[in-house]
Amino acid sequence: MRLDAKVPGLHGMQRMLVGVTCFLLACAGNPLPGSPGNSHIDPEAPDTAAGANAAYRLGSGDLLRVIVFGEEDLSGEFEVDDTGAVSFPLIGQVSAEGRTLRSFEAAVGERLREGYLKDPRVSIQVLSYRPFYIIGQVEEPGEYPFVSGMNVLNAVALSGGFTPRANTKKALITRDGSEGAYPVTPQTLLEPGDMIRIPERFF
Repeated sequence: MRLDAKVPGLHGMQRMLVGVTCFLLACAGNPLPGSPGNSHIDPEAPDTAAGANAAYRLGSGDLLRVIVFGEEDLSGEFEVDDTGAVSFPLIGQVSAEGRTLRSFEAAVGERLREGYLKDPRVSIQVLSYRPFYIIGQVEEPGEYPFVSGMNVLNAVALSGGFTPRANTKKALITRDGSEGAYPVTPQTLLEPGDMIRIPERFF
């Protein structure tokens, strides 16, 4: 005797299981919009994931909080000066330009070991970043405070928006001495010290 003849409704259960299986397979092959596997991404957008994960490098204008555990006189708020260095009590200037926070902590700790502290423990964080600049076809060009996670659209909004003659598709960003063209999208992340130029459109 057939099994399905003894168990009423088996065919219905089989159809339901097949349907659920097909649905799950379809979801696996087609991620939902916004999920990590979604391939519908602006091909002109830069690889912002790499930029977001890259270690931040210090520069002139950054304000730092430096804590030397157990040494209040050596702790405090310090700014990276125009030469790219930070001036500390006792140990004097320590170069910060281009260093990551961890690298700078190590450099300060090493200087403190040179005749001052036996085993210094140093913690450093950024209190405020150096500003960015925006010029060209925006209503209020100038210098603006940088906030972590800022993108080029945020920068345009802070500067009063585009002028009627602005090219709203492209921004020219100068970083580390070189200028590149980037799409004006939320995926174009900024870095402290960036110079943004919004060009004029030609039609």
